[in-house]
Amino acid sequence: MAPQRFHEQFDQIQRSMPDIPLALGPDDAAEFIYEKGIVLARDGEEARLVEDSVRSHFTAAPDLTPDHVRRASPETNRSGITRIQVGDPGQGGRSADQAVAHALRALREPEGRTGRRLVSRNHVVSIAVNSCPGDEPVPAPRAQGTNPAPAEAGHDPDTAVGVLVIDNGLTHDYTALPLLAHVQGDLHGTETDSAGNLLQYVGHGTFIAGLVAAVAPNTDVTVLNTLNDAGAILESEFGERLFDAVDRHGWPDVISLSAGTSNGRTDGLLGMDAFMEELRQQRTLLVAAAGNNASATPFWPAAYASLPEYQGVVLSVGALRGDGEYGACFSNHGPWVDAYAPGERLTSALTGFDSPVPYLYQHSTYDACRYGFTYACTCQSPQHAGVLSEEGDTATPDQVMFEGFAHWSGTSFATPVVAGLVAAHMTAHKETDPRAARQQLLTANTEFAEVRGAHVPALRPATWRPVPVTQPPAGA
Repeated sequence: MAPQRFHEQFDQIQRSMPDIPLALGPDDAAEFIYEKGIVLARDGEEARLVEDSVRSHFTAAPDLTPDHVRRASPETNRSGITRIQVGDPGQGGRSADQAVAHALRALREPEGRTGRRLVSRNHVVSIAVNSCPGDEPVPAPRAQGTNPAPAEAGHDPDTAVGVLVIDNGLTHDYTALPLLAHVQGDLHGTETDSAGNLLQYVGHGTFIAGLVAAVAPNTDVTVLNTLNDAGAILESEFGERLFDAVDRHGWPDVISLSAGTSNGRTDGLLGMDAFMEELRQQRTLLVAAAGNNASATPFWPAAYASLPEYQGVVLSVGALRGDGEYGACFSNHGPWVDAYAPGERLTSALTGFDSPVPYLYQHSTYDACRYGFTYACTCQSPQHAGVLSEEGDTATPDQVMFEGFAHWSGTSFATPVVAGLVAAHMTAHKETDPRAARQQLLTANTEFAEVRGAHVPALRPATWRPVPVTQPPAGA
């Protein structure tokens, strides 16, 4: 896969976190992003063990000194995680952080303990999964409406299903759209740059809310701006922010989460342990995006769906391409993905109808699919030149104008489609338990698609219209 877009997105996430030096991991590959010089441990005895163990390995890690091993955050918080500084974040480039790598190796087999991970990198959890979205939005005519189209069902405040969207907030004029009449939540905040161009990822939360509302009109949707402008947050903060979300709004029927990260492990994110344990005790169903890495590597928190203790608690969602028959080129896949839904070139609300707003493309399309597919996927079409990809003073990025609706692709958007299907099932069958609705929906499903040679459950809304799959554009 061409690394171009990954590095472009890394730079944007770094700009959104100017005071937090970031690195690419693991040591010799770009699969995720993490905080330099910092590891995570559970509060209390385990944090102290991590500190002592790292200090005892200084001879094997000459770039560390005793002064570097110290607490980088308060000892207690609801997520139960302590940030421990093990190196100088100002040292080294962005390709890796040897201090963190040495600390992880030092704690691989701590004395007297087996079978329980004690330390982790502090990963960046992001809607720009693998720092690479399925694509950037494309303007869509208002007259064509949304896809999926709004289902013919009413809204009953007494029976409406509560859906909490953890994302980057709503655009300021979203209330102008009748589709979003039963949506509330946080506004995104700054939406445009100094030239009036829409910033990258603005409208992500609004687009998701529109998909839930279209598939399941009998919902009360709340969209939060838990993630920053680049759709990213440190793992050490993420669990705490999830607790804050349910403290503010209560445990909903369904949480729709289109963010995550890989970490090279099969046992989840250390920073989410406390929240996931609390989630198990509730009735809420977490519907989570499988990620856009075109990889079988577990992507968290979606991959919690495959862990025995979270069976039925999490529903992980991959993306189908436009015709709904095969997996989208970018979609993650594997036995940890429960089901797939349309996720390529869906149509929903990006902004309200206050006034048209311009957008400069940030990434250029490729001559060929960066994942090796041969249909005209989002890697190639529609063709455009982007700000971050072009070099030289003569480069001119392409600009478009949004007037409300957009086409957009990613497992980010397959996820709210499935969240909506769960909610619609609850309404249609008078089911009050969202986890029971999850199981009933999957058990009753008789439709399948092909993803990387495997036949997988395909959840396609009745109002969704397939988008014809074409050959790559001429010259590609």
